[in-house]
Amino acid sequence: MVLHPADPQVLLAHGIGSQHDLPISPFYAFAGAFTALFVSFLALGLLWPVSRFRGDRSGLALPAGFQRVADAPVTRTTLRGLGLAAALAVLLHLLLGPDDPARNPAPGAVYVLLWVGLVPASLLLGPAWRLLNPLRTLHRLLCRIRRRPPGAGRPLPARLGQWPAAAGLFGFTWLELVAPDPASTTTLLHAFAGDAALHLLLAARFGERWFADADAFEAYSDLLARLSPLGRRGDGRLALRNPFHGLDATPERPGLVATVCVLLGSTAYDGYSDNPAWINAVQTSPLGRTPAATLGLLASVALVATLHCLCAGATRLVSGPHPRPLTAFAHSLVPIALGYLIAHYFSLLVTEGPRTVIMAVGTDNGPDPSPPLGPGGLAALQVIAVVAGHVLGVIAAHDRSVRLFPPARAVAGQLPLLALMVTYTLGGLTLLLN
Repeated sequence: MVLHPADPQVLLAHGIGSQHDLPISPFYAFAGAFTALFVSFLALGLLWPVSRFRGDRSGLALPAGFQRVADAPVTRTTLRGLGLAAALAVLLHLLLGPDDPARNPAPGAVYVLLWVGLVPASLLLGPAWRLLNPLRTLHRLLCRIRRRPPGAGRPLPARLGQWPAAAGLFGFTWLELVAPDPASTTTLLHAFAGDAALHLLLAARFGERWFADADAFEAYSDLLARLSPLGRRGDGRLALRNPFHGLDATPERPGLVATVCVLLGSTAYDGYSDNPAWINAVQTSPLGRTPAATLGLLASVALVATLHCLCAGATRLVSGPHPRPLTAFAHSLVPIALGYLIAHYFSLLVTEGPRTVIMAVGTDNGPDPSPPLGPGGLAALQVIAVVAGHVLGVIAAHDRSVRLFPPARAVAGQLPLLALMVTYTLGGLTLLLN
């Protein structure tokens, strides 16, 4: 079992190290997963006849004093300042630090603390990146210099939705998983300079709303925050809530399916990109390594999206017409994406995260990372995360189905969704246990 390659640059280039031959029986893993899915599906059909999730109308309001502190200008200014300071520190390390990810914390800050660290931060605190986003802060500073309100600008076309965020997420995952030298300081500087310039120019045209709709990390954090127990009700009050209510409140917007499919597809690609057969195919491809790997990443995302579209079409045939067949059940993919993220990146966060922080505060070389769990514990965590994500997706899809469709068709209409969940589960466990 190879948990951590010898070369840290390889580690950062592929998100996590190779994990093969996990000590768990494939038979028991698949049998347990399918049993959990079918039992939950049957139980929901028998015991859950009406919709129970109320979106942003639910939640126990937190004390008014707590909300005043959370919404106070000084609190928000402090968080924005921390985000900007962290971004400047990463920039200085990229400009002045060694071009070696074993001695420069900048690649780890990007690929570990930001990309993976946003998962627990968003689950615990809500859409954290919205307040930390240094590009938002820079936009506000530029607007103050120009004496212009941050929200001033042309309205965004409604059909645009989250498509720019989906494109940005694909670009970042391409940088992490496909780019020839993703941990190089030069590569990261060029990528982030171009990204910052593009976002600031478009924010100047469309106003601050651009970041909420088009910033990849804000969309990523906001989707994961739908499963946070801390959220806002429709009246603006901070509240403790059942995470399913927050998930149910996910806006059905253009680009939502694409955003979730990029998360699922890129994580799946990360799972098989270190397979020896795939490495050999990419390295011997007449197209060259980077074009072949790019096509592989595109194919992975396209496969996930195609399966979802086929499922939406089948659901419409079984249950009758629906005005938004693609986005109606897209929210049920969010817990599946979360399960895959935990399964693939947990080890990276708890080993490389502390090492990155130690390097950032002045230690030339952090200690060698050690696995937080033994092989058996890691295998169990990965399988549980994948299966639990699919079971939560089945629950979210069932509640939406009994709300949208007549009782006689509600359960039958979920059969395509169940088939989709089984297919995703089969693929996810195969990648983990390969």
